[in-house]
Amino acid sequence: MLKNRLKELRARNDFTQIELAKRVGVTRQTIGFIEKGEFSPSVTLSLKLAHALDCDINELFWLEGDEGK
Repeated sequence: MLKNRLKELRARNDFTQIELAKRVGVTRQTIGFIEKGEFSPSVTLSLKLAHALDCDINELFWLEGDEGK
């Protein structure tokens, strides 16, 4: 299962869900679903999110069980 720190990193950058959604070209609902782990984004969207949040994609997403690696 794909895990993420989207909500944490979005807050660190002081973005609302709406602001981040506009930056990456999706709806606010999509951001909410990703934050809750109910939707796994495409590689393209994952890269756009990492870029918008000024972080490495590995800081944003990881596979469950890989936390200690």
